[in-house]
Amino acid sequence: MLVHPHFDPVAIAIGPLAIRWYGLMYLIAFGLFFFLGRYRSRLDAWRGVSYQLIDDLLFYGVLGVVLGGRLGYILFYKAEYYFAHPLEILAVWQGGMSFHGGFLGVLVGAWLVARKYKIGFFKLTDFLAPLVPCGLAAGRMGNFINGELYGRVTDSPWGMLFLSPGAGPLPRHPSQLYQFALEGVLLFILLWGYSAKSRPVGAVSGAFLIGYGAFRSIAEFYREPDDFLGLLTLGLSMGQWLSIPMIAAGLAMMAVAYRHHRQRQY
Repeated sequence: MLVHPHFDPVAIAIGPLAIRWYGLMYLIAFGLFFFLGRYRSRLDAWRGVSYQLIDDLLFYGVLGVVLGGRLGYILFYKAEYYFAHPLEILAVWQGGMSFHGGFLGVLVGAWLVARKYKIGFFKLTDFLAPLVPCGLAAGRMGNFINGELYGRVTDSPWGMLFLSPGAGPLPRHPSQLYQFALEGVLLFILLWGYSAKSRPVGAVSGAFLIGYGAFRSIAEFYREPDDFLGLLTLGLSMGQWLSIPMIAAGLAMMAVAYRHHRQRQY
């Protein structure tokens, strides 16, 4: 049985200033987006994405991730609680972010940037999609370092004993690492390779929706459901139910993209 290292949540402390690991992972995620975006813009100049556009996309993306992620967690997971305690909505240091909410926030930001630069929305999301998994990987590593969002109890040899409150004395799946590998590393490799050549507009975005939704759904079978929600209808978690529309939308986008590829190709 493995034992979680139980990292100090504070990565760097200088006097009263403390930088937590989770915040550091966000900085790494945004940094990877910035440098990979510029590399891709330079490598594939035919996409028509400038450095200035990437800078604006990063700015709006940060706002979308933070505001959308927080509002998504409130609405999707604990709406009744936060409606009864509205002042705690601002208590982001207590945790509580939703990928699906952050994803919607990023889409709003991408729409604003697409309008500003007069570039097709799906053409822009096709550029954006392969850059996202690295940020997801950083976020999941932050979850692992914090010992949060751990997996279900298991007797597998790679089961890990988490010392976090609520984890109990039994070994659990290190589901954060599963998500790191699936939603982060593997999805990045697949999307980066798939988007290396010209594809019908919307196809790369659709592939992202399918890939993330499928990998998230798989990982959720090993992740401990939120204690205040448990498993929902058909024994699926909230994360799986929120991923199903993503998969459906991705399949529809790819079908439309390839059906009209002669008119819509780059």
